Amino acid sequence: MPLHVGRPNIGDRDRFYRRLDQIFSSGWLSNDGPMVREFEEAIASISRARNCVAVCNGTVALQLAAKALALSDQVVIPSFTFVATAHAIRWQGITPTFADIEGCYHAIGPKSVSRVVGSQTSGVIAVRTWGLPIDDSALENVTASANLALIFDSAHALACGWKDGPRRLFGGAEVLSFHATKFLNTFEGGAILTDDDALADRLRLMRNFGFAGFDRVELLGLNGKMSEPCAAMGLTNLEFLNEIVQRNTENHQAYSRAVAHLPGISLLQPPAGYEWNHQYVVALVNPSCALDRDSLVQVLLAENVLARRYFFPGVHKMEPYVSEETHEPPSLPVTERACESVMILPTGTAVQPNDATQIGEILERAIDRADDVLGVLQKAKELTGAKPRAAVEPLGSFMNRT
Repeated sequence: MPLHVGRPNIGDRDRFYRRLDQIFSSGWLSNDGPMVREFEEAIASISRARNCVAVCNGTVALQLAAKALALSDQVVIPSFTFVATAHAIRWQGITPTFADIEGCYHAIGPKSVSRVVGSQTSGVIAVRTWGLPIDDSALENVTASANLALIFDSAHALACGWKDGPRRLFGGAEVLSFHATKFLNTFEGGAILTDDDALADRLRLMRNFGFAGFDRVELLGLNGKMSEPCAAMGLTNLEFLNEIVQRNTENHQAYSRAVAHLPGISLLQPPAGYEWNHQYVVALVNPSCALDRDSLVQVLLAENVLARRYFFPGVHKMEPYVSEETHEPPSLPVTERACESVMILPTGTAVQPNDATQIGEILERAIDRADDVLGVLQKAKELTGAKPRAAVEPLGSFMNRT
């Protein structure tokens, strides 16, 4: 079985089936049922939030948060993010203004935000990339002084934070994702965290078409509810949370040992005192490496290791945003360097530390024979017309002979 980024973490199936039996017996499949409420309470507790509003997916969570906080016109976001961050607001007629990332953890910060805020800016969506630290307080100060709404896209960041830091939410809302590939999954799902009770009440109405009773609609809404089976999956996986973190941590430590001596490759590490779910193993391939990031990804693909480049090539270079540029494209040099250097390696409960060690050995072997690897890749490209999967098949044969 191939090792790939994003293979789901799945808890105890028997416990999940027992919860399904409860759902079938109750006849309550959706519409703010008891499983959803229990799941919301559990996530709020983990996140130290007053309110958790569970919804059908993370993109809808972003859309609801943006609408509830009255974002309009232009909103500052990073380009180094999953495209859903931009799509969620563009669907509402809002134009994303792309800010460059700062520092070693690939997140926007107060300086990059201040450079692009304009007269039409209504808010900022900051992404907690990889679940690693972001300058919450400084961003909050910048947005507050400019009277801008602040949302944190925390899709990567469940169960992350400073051990001795303030346990409170920053900004107006934080958004979580429970997609199948995430650290904690509900098959598919998302949530909005907020300490604002009135905002939480409004979000609960908005996720259910704006209904405040059987026949009374109070505001514009949509169908964004989480179903009971999805909440049951989430509750089951929450019982497995410590084991997931432990395996992720062990895998990350094994990768760290495996690449420590490889020239030009390093892993992002959490700072001391920071609790991290280790959902991502973020390898940085620097110019000093004998093979570039894309070549190393092809090597791993040939060995049935489905590594990924994130978030290539940057949202500002994707459609529809690149075609909608009516002026000079944004200058995002740090973003573009990250897009060329980041390589995500497989982890999660489907990966063992020994797998991480073997992946390190593959990388070492490829770097040691870099000239030969590049020759095989070039020949494969010429023969296949650069079709991605076909191009790595000859490389697989070559690697298995070395």
